[in-house]
Amino acid sequence: MGKTLAEKILSQKSQSEAKSGSIVIARVDLAFVQDTTGPLTVKQFQNSGFERLANPTRSVLFMDHAAPSPNYGLSNDHKLLRDFGRQSGATVSEVGGGVCHQIVAESLAKPGDVIIGADSHTVTAGALSAFATGMGSTDVAIALALGETWLRVPESIKIVLSGNFPDGVYGKDLILYLIGQIGADGATYKALEFGGSGVDNMSMSARLTIANMVVEAGAKAGLFASDKITREYLASQGRSNEYQPISSDDDASYEKTINIDMAKLEPMVAKPHTVDNTAPVTEVRGTKINQVVIGTCTNGRLDDLAIAANILRGKKRHPQTRLIIAPASRQVILESIQAGYIQTLIEAEAVILPPGCGPCLGLHQGVLGSGEVCLSTSNRNFRGRMGSPKAFIYLASPATAAASALTGEITDPREVI
Repeated sequence: MGKTLAEKILSQKSQSEAKSGSIVIARVDLAFVQDTTGPLTVKQFQNSGFERLANPTRSVLFMDHAAPSPNYGLSNDHKLLRDFGRQSGATVSEVGGGVCHQIVAESLAKPGDVIIGADSHTVTAGALSAFATGMGSTDVAIALALGETWLRVPESIKIVLSGNFPDGVYGKDLILYLIGQIGADGATYKALEFGGSGVDNMSMSARLTIANMVVEAGAKAGLFASDKITREYLASQGRSNEYQPISSDDDASYEKTINIDMAKLEPMVAKPHTVDNTAPVTEVRGTKINQVVIGTCTNGRLDDLAIAANILRGKKRHPQTRLIIAPASRQVILESIQAGYIQTLIEAEAVILPPGCGPCLGLHQGVLGSGEVCLSTSNRNFRGRMGSPKAFIYLASPATAAASALTGEITDPREVI
């Protein structure tokens, strides 16, 4: 019997016949934390009596969720991570570098890797055909010390994509549609494996957005086979030598298969207060919004800012709607400056944040007040996620977000493209 992508990668890294449902001990290629989970991980590492990292150069401490720090308590957390990095030899990704998941994609993840992070959206790297998954701080502390982790090999669900995106429809719309179809727990501890002819020409940016949000359906991992798009992306990052082809076997066994014709999709939103509370944008058109956020680890890449800039060029945001842009990394903001997107967005009266998570988790840089409504390109819209528990968060693509920033209400991007 052939292997799914998850089984194939975990077989290689555990040197065993990894099959769904079995327990394996796999070598970890990359382990990382960020500044809200990292302090607990470091304390667990130290309290467990560990003194050395198994692989310092592949152990990374990111400061991105509250960067720059908005208060002295978080500044102390940053100090703890910097001190641990200096003592242990771990890599420290400083304030302004960007969101951990974007930097992992740009610089660290490669096909066939096993990657664990103390952050649920570690799954993003599955776009590069890495088995990437989030774990608790204690599990990550153990992996930092031992260089390996134990895993139950997940069953896989095959998502077969066909057709091409229509105008105004993007990867964010696809993943919101899928989550709405299967529910927030519809893929609990499963690997979602994306394939089919619709993937062949899908950009790496779209793949990263889709992989990023599989955890919102409960998935353990979201995986794409490595192909020409993967190879071209790695080459663009100066990492051609890290490419290897990896795909599932033709006779692999899946728990079930879901078919999606991308040509039939339309712009989607997730309504408050759950990600699976989805609807076509046409159903909520006209909802007044106080704030628009474009960016974060879900949609803060160059392609996303290009989409927003093209819609906003020569126009200005609605006077009663704030527009916040959170580029995902230093590379993204530099390339966006060179392409003229940042100037266009500033001329549209957007506020440009330093590379990082921005207002996504409600710590700073765009916290919502009671009764306010936000349309965000981020990945979660839980009650209180971005500030007041009396605020309302809608999720959508950068195109829908940019179009809505112009009108001050949720708007179908097809009306302005």
